[in-house]
Amino acid sequence: MKKKLLALAPLCLCGASAWAQSSLTLYGVLDEGIMFNSNVATGPSKGGQKWYLDSLNGMYGSRWGMRGAEDLGGGTRAIFTLESGVNLNSGAAGQGGLQFGRQAAVGLSNRRFGDLTLGRQYDSVVNYAQAVTIQGYLASEVFQHPGDFDNTANSLRTNNSIRYASPNINGLTFGATWSVGGQPGNISGNGGYSAGVAYANGVVTLAAAYLYFKNPTAATAGQGFFTSNGSGTQLTGILNKAYASANSYQVAVAGGLYTIGPVQIGASWSNIEYGNIVALGGASARFNNVDAGVKWSVTPAFSLGAAYDYAKGNNVHTSEGANVGNQHFNQFSVMADYFLSKRTDLYAEGAYQIAAGTSSTGAPAVANIGNAGDSSNTRQALVRVAIRHRF
Repeated sequence: MKKKLLALAPLCLCGASAWAQSSLTLYGVLDEGIMFNSNVATGPSKGGQKWYLDSLNGMYGSRWGMRGAEDLGGGTRAIFTLESGVNLNSGAAGQGGLQFGRQAAVGLSNRRFGDLTLGRQYDSVVNYAQAVTIQGYLASEVFQHPGDFDNTANSLRTNNSIRYASPNINGLTFGATWSVGGQPGNISGNGGYSAGVAYANGVVTLAAAYLYFKNPTAATAGQGFFTSNGSGTQLTGILNKAYASANSYQVAVAGGLYTIGPVQIGASWSNIEYGNIVALGGASARFNNVDAGVKWSVTPAFSLGAAYDYAKGNNVHTSEGANVGNQHFNQFSVMADYFLSKRTDLYAEGAYQIAAGTSSTGAPAVANIGNAGDSSNTRQALVRVAIRHRF
């Protein structure tokens, strides 16, 4: 009996070693805030003020997730991520009620060659360029570009995607994502691709990314890009609502950050195009957006920030002879953030936006900060006071 136990000992040690080289992490963010919208276009309080609680549009957006890795040897690991948005006020899942609407992916990671993952994932605009936009380094919804028309606030994810991410090479990272549309007989239908690159050396951060999607609005929620959430299309505001029938959608983003002691200064530019819009007789619509911001870390626990954003839509001449889309937006945003501990902070932020021109529908343009909803007129203010806890 003693000899049998000794013979089994090496097997037990190998099993323990294999499990020791694997990891599973449970993590999350709870970000709950009181919101004030100065002007609401719809509902019984049309044109009036609105107070509400929100846990999905904060600095991070409430979520919980699991991240795991298994060492396969030779510097290679099997990896996975499952992440779900959480609406603290109803208990429902975010992203239109999807169980793992934020991320759901599995793949391989090699410290020399990079990562290859498959599933529901962020596109390259989010992975590389978001960090150099005011949404990336300052705060949340009140710093978003109007309607999040360039997805720099990652309102949408790419389903059925294959993603490659390079290792960090002396501060340089790059990658690409291909979303397989799954249309029979049409390999590119309801699908798209993106690519991005970033460089950071501690003082300077530079980034650029490109995204293209064919047939971004699918008849079935969960397919395409605009309909990649369970709740369907994200084109809810009149600034781009009439462009939902576009046969293509593309975004280019570039920007940079410069750090001077406790101060970060940044600026970015993005170009958005809705191509071959069926409802408008095949016309195309474009937006250009520029932003600039500054963040000052007054102390390790307290920071302040401010930003300006300008967005301009081009004039679209429809087949019926109408002109739409000639609109522009000026937005000013501020924030303050104070950490009570390494995991818990209190923050406040606010924005004021002024719109002018003609919207995508041909009606007068109205303000819409982030995706908080259309104003009843050309002006809107949005304020958020929140607590955030990470685990």
